[in-house]
Amino acid sequence: MKILLTGRSGQVGYELQRTLQGLGQVIALDRSHMDLSDLNQVRTVIREVKPQLIVNPAAYTAVDLAESEPELAMRINAQAPEVMAQEARKLGAAMIHYSTDYVFDGEQAGSYTEGDMPNPQSVYGRSKLAGEQAIQAAGITHLILRTSWVYGARGKNFLLTVRRLAQERDELRIVADQFGAPTWCRTIAEATAHALIQMQRYSGTQPDAELDHEVWQSRGGLYHLTAQGRTSWHGLTQAILEHPSVAKKSRLTAIGTQDYPLPARRPANSSLSCERFMQTFCGLPGWDEALKLCQDGM
Repeated sequence: MKILLTGRSGQVGYELQRTLQGLGQVIALDRSHMDLSDLNQVRTVIREVKPQLIVNPAAYTAVDLAESEPELAMRINAQAPEVMAQEARKLGAAMIHYSTDYVFDGEQAGSYTEGDMPNPQSVYGRSKLAGEQAIQAAGITHLILRTSWVYGARGKNFLLTVRRLAQERDELRIVADQFGAPTWCRTIAEATAHALIQMQRYSGTQPDAELDHEVWQSRGGLYHLTAQGRTSWHGLTQAILEHPSVAKKSRLTAIGTQDYPLPARRPANSSLSCERFMQTFCGLPGWDEALKLCQDGM
């Protein structure tokens, strides 16, 4: 099976390049080889590679900047996945695509399920929802995996920012009234590989065999994929600072969303129910357990 992986330099893409090895021939590309803002290039690359599976973790993720760059965000997060899905349909290929908790408005009290109505409140959220809808409309076999609060040991993310600021500042003022599930990028990549293996085992094929589209039709679709449990940004910061690898312990002060205004509105509640994914594919770790494992390796 030939797998085209986008965004190999990103947090999730970097981990997927490792976890997908052995499941097929992985052609991993970064922006220099496949720029999602160039739709013609996206189309051309897919036609040259002729993959049986497209895995697309690449995205425009500058949430606040997207408010002033809506066309670029929409091109990368919606139009590029639409082109991928159109080309996948022509090739008879499947697609795995990653989306976000920001497709919801955050007003619901409990965890969001896949059946809850999206209502994005930001350009970023609207662009990611449009990407989901474009893939679904293409009629291809697919997995769309919504995740949240992604972090890792490389790149730009909340974990690395807090660890850096802890060395530079005596006090950290962190929002305590937004809740969600911090999710290690390695958790996402490993769960994706498990799901792909489950698909292949279920169809009775070997890992390097072609995908069974009947299995994908019955088990594919939209899933939520995050670490389990929930916390606030303040609670996540506290857990980061408590790790022994953080030498300096800054004073931590809880603030409200109104005390830290940003261009893009964040959902107050980003909790996603992952019961469907866990019942179909595999279990998922608690957010605090995964965070410890990540920091243990730093």
